[in-house]
Amino acid sequence: MFKDYALFNLAEAKQAIEQLMAEMQSDPDYDDGSYLVDMQHIYWHLNSAWNGRNFDSSKSKLTNDLYDSFIQFPTDIDP
Repeated sequence: MFKDYALFNLAEAKQAIEQLMAEMQSDPDYDDGSYLVDMQHIYWHLNSAWNGRNFDSSKSKLTNDLYDSFIQFPTDIDP
């Protein structure tokens, strides 16, 4: 497991969750549309953290195809 890519995406997800929670608490106009966009952003990073956990940036380049595969919902986890 190469932790750098996973840790980066987990930190981004954490920041996005904290921002989402702050906005939900402070913005009376926060709605389903905003929630959808924020949750998509969080899942993007969580999926990337899981799917890219074996990505070694020192040995491989992150191509568009690889990146697109990382952001997909994992197929090897039972929700």
